Amino acid sequence: MSGRTKLIVALAVVALFVAAAVVLPIPGPAQLRAWAAATGPATPLVLFAAYSVLTVAPIPRTVFNLAAGLLVGTAAGIAIGLVATTVAAGLSFGLARLLGRDLVTRHLHRSAVRTVNDRLSGGGVLAITSLRLIPVVPFAPFSYLCGVSSVRLLPYLAGTLLGSVPGTVAVVVLGDALTGDTPPALLACYGVFALAGAIGLVKVFKKRAPAEPGPPDLLADANSTGPTATLDRVREA
Repeated sequence: MSGRTKLIVALAVVALFVAAAVVLPIPGPAQLRAWAAATGPATPLVLFAAYSVLTVAPIPRTVFNLAAGLLVGTAAGIAIGLVATTVAAGLSFGLARLLGRDLVTRHLHRSAVRTVNDRLSGGGVLAITSLRLIPVVPFAPFSYLCGVSSVRLLPYLAGTLLGSVPGTVAVVVLGDALTGDTPPALLACYGVFALAGAIGLVKVFKKRAPAEPGPPDLLADANSTGPTATLDRVREA
């Protein structure tokens, strides 16, 4: 596809994802239990597939983590949440790279674009992990951003998995947002995760001060112009 065609397709896909995130209703606990009863033993597989595909769109992962804990229990819910998160992150990354990477490459001469690209790609696993820890950083849009940047796939997936562990565990274990309540312990966890992510970002974005030039070596300068140096030059001549 040409660059213009890719841009049009990318905009259409983003619009579709946003519409899906707005239009699709969030099921309540009773609906989830009825759905699980209907699917029977296939519930974990169906949940995994839905989680992996639907969170490619900007649909909050929290809903699926809560559903996982409610439907399949804590241990299985955490496992499904983490694996599905990694799969969804990989799909989002690949889709964004396919449709949007060429557009970003053409604008790398711009300082703002180059700075963001260099920080993400140079930060590696630590940068991705830190940003995934911060709750206010949306999962899908950040995946798209990484996809159009120069971030390599393996560090991106590793950082996504590591950064998603605390939040996934906290929501599956402590979450009750489907009933309209958010436990204070979950809010405290979010605060700790955000702090940890901020500390990681400081380490990633901190610029090393250039080393100051030391004092001139006066002895060396003297030797270079003294009698010995003069005699050496005469010998060389």
